[in-house]
Amino acid sequence: MDSSARSGAGGVTGNPRAWIVAGIAVAGVIVVAEAARRRRRWLRGKCTVPADSGAFCERLELAPPPQPPPPAARQLLSGLTFAASDNFEIEGYVAGFGNPDWKRTHKAASRTAVAVTMLLKQGATCVGRTVMDELGFGVTGENLHCGTPINPVSPTVVPGGSCSGSAVAVSAQLVDFALGTDTTGDLRIPASFCGLLCFRPSHGVVSTLGTIANSQSLDTIGWFARDPRVLHRVGDVLLPAASGGLKEKKQLVFADDCFELLKVPKQKTMHIIENAVHTLPGYQPPKHINIGQYISSNVPSLKEFCQHATKLQGGISALKALCAVMLLLQRYEFKANHEDWVNTVKPKLGLDISTRVLQAVNFTDDNIKSLYIVRNEWRAALKNLLKDTGILVLPTMAGYPLKRNSRKRLSPEFEDRMYAFVCIAALSGCCQATVPLGNHSDHPISLSFVAPHGSDKFLLRAILDMYSTIQEQLVFASKLALRPVINNDIGASELLKEKGNNSFKIKEWSKAIEFYSEAIKLNDTNAAYYSNRAAAYLELGRFKQAEADCDKALLLDKKNVKAYLRRGTAKEVVLNYQEALQDFRHALALEPQNRAALAAEKRLQKRLR
Repeated sequence: MDSSARSGAGGVTGNPRAWIVAGIAVAGVIVVAEAARRRRRWLRGKCTVPADSGAFCERLELAPPPQPPPPAARQLLSGLTFAASDNFEIEGYVAGFGNPDWKRTHKAASRTAVAVTMLLKQGATCVGRTVMDELGFGVTGENLHCGTPINPVSPTVVPGGSCSGSAVAVSAQLVDFALGTDTTGDLRIPASFCGLLCFRPSHGVVSTLGTIANSQSLDTIGWFARDPRVLHRVGDVLLPAASGGLKEKKQLVFADDCFELLKVPKQKTMHIIENAVHTLPGYQPPKHINIGQYISSNVPSLKEFCQHATKLQGGISALKALCAVMLLLQRYEFKANHEDWVNTVKPKLGLDISTRVLQAVNFTDDNIKSLYIVRNEWRAALKNLLKDTGILVLPTMAGYPLKRNSRKRLSPEFEDRMYAFVCIAALSGCCQATVPLGNHSDHPISLSFVAPHGSDKFLLRAILDMYSTIQEQLVFASKLALRPVINNDIGASELLKEKGNNSFKIKEWSKAIEFYSEAIKLNDTNAAYYSNRAAAYLELGRFKQAEADCDKALLLDKKNVKAYLRRGTAKEVVLNYQEALQDFRHALALEPQNRAALAAEKRLQKRLR
C-alpha cells in the first residue's frame, strides 16, 4: 500500500500531462471565483444606484398654506415644487451642511430659512433638501459621504458644485426649481454643467437668514430653473420690489477677451446673442470690451495681488488676481465663522475639501482691509462700466466638467478655468443670470449676463424677453452649421465669386447673382458671397432678398461692415428708418470713419426728427 501510494504520487510528479490538467483545473476555479466576485461587485453597484439621481440627502414635505378663495389673487408659485440645499434650515430638522459630523454636532433648527418661508407663502411646496459639497466648498459636486449626484444631461461627468443636488433635482425634472447658495460660483458652475438656467441675485438683496454661512461677504441665495418664466416668478417672490424694474433701453457689453479663453466658435456663443437682441426692441448697438484691461485700469488696489498672479493659459492676469482676492476673502470669513468647530470636531472631509478647509483655518494674512478695498473698487468700476442699463455678457466659465469618479485631484489649472469668470459677479456683489446654449464637442456651453448691483428685476426681465429668441437663433445656427469644405470647392467657389464680381462691375446684376449663388452652393460658410449677392439684389430693387443675404453674412461674420451697410440700405428704402439707423451705427462702431455710414446716419437722424 505504501508502495502504490508512493507510485501514484510519483506518477503525478513525473507526468507533465497531469500537471497541465491540474493547472487548468486550478485556473478554472480562479476564473469562476473572479467572475463571481465581479458579479457580486456589479450587483452591489446596481443596488447602490441612488434614487432620484442621488440629488436628495433628505426627503420631506412642507406644504404651502391654502390658496385664498376668490377674488383673492392666485399665489404666484401655486402648484410648483422645489428643493433647497443642505445648508438651509428647516424647523425641526438638522441642516447637514454637506457633512455628517456637522449634522451630528448641531441641533434641530428652531426656525425655517426666510427664503423657504417666502416661497411657501406663495404656494410652492418644498419636497426635500439636496446634496451639496461639504461646508459649501468645492466645484465638482462630489461628496465623500453622500456620493455624487448623477448629471442628467451627461451622466459620465460631474454635476458641478457646491449646489450639485439642487441642480440635478431640477435638471432631472424632480422639482420645478431649487434653491442654493452661491459664494464662489456654487450655483453658476452646476447650472452650466447641467444645462440649466440660474439666477444669482445681488449680494444682500435676498435675506440669507436661516442659512449656514460660508463667507457672508460673498454668500447669496439663488435658484435654478428649466423654464425662464419660473426663474422670473421665483424672482418676483424673493426680490424686493425696488430691485431694478423695467428700463426702456438696454445695452449688451461683450467681454471679448473672455470669449477668446472659451475656445468655442463665436457663431455658437456671442453671435447667437447678438443676433437675438438685434431683432428685439429696446436694445442699443452692443459694445465690446477687454474686461481684463478694464479691471487693471480701474481697480488700483488690485496691483499688489497681480504681482503674485500667474496668467491664465492664453488669458488675463487681472482676472486671476481678482479670483485670488475672492478666494482669500472666502478663507478669511470661513475661518472667522467656523475655525473653532473645525479644530474641536476635526470632521472627516474629502481630500480636496479638506485642503480648502485647512487653507481657510490656517489663513494668516494681516492685510485684510485690502481685500475689502478691492471689492469696493471693483463694484464701483463695474457700476461705472454698465451704468443703469448695461448688461455684461461673458461665458459662465472657461473650462469643462471632469469625468465622474476621476482619480485626478483638482489641478490649479482646472480651478483657474472654473473660477476665471465667476469672480466678476461674486466679488462685486452684482447680479448674474446663467443661460445654457447647448453643447460643443460634447461639452456644455453656458453664457452669463451680469447687471449692476440692485438691478435684479431688470436683468431677470431681460432674460425672459431674450430667451425664446435665443432659442430660435440656436436652431437657426444649427441649420447653418459649418460643413466641411474640400480644397477643390474652395478654389471653384472663389473663381465663381470673381466671375460674379466682374459681372457686377459691368452692371450685369442678374448674371452676378447667378455666379454668387453657385459659389454659395460650393461653400456656404463664406460671408462675402452672401454680402456680394446682397449688393446685386439691391441694384435690382429686390430688397427683401438683400436683407436676408445680409442676415446670413452677419451670422457668419459679425464684423462684416459691408453687410451692415447693405442691410441698412435695404431697410431705409422700405422706410424702416429706425432699424436702418441701427445697422449704420453698427458699421460705424467697426469703422468710425466710414463715409457712407456717417452720411446715412446724418440723413436718417433728420428723417426721424
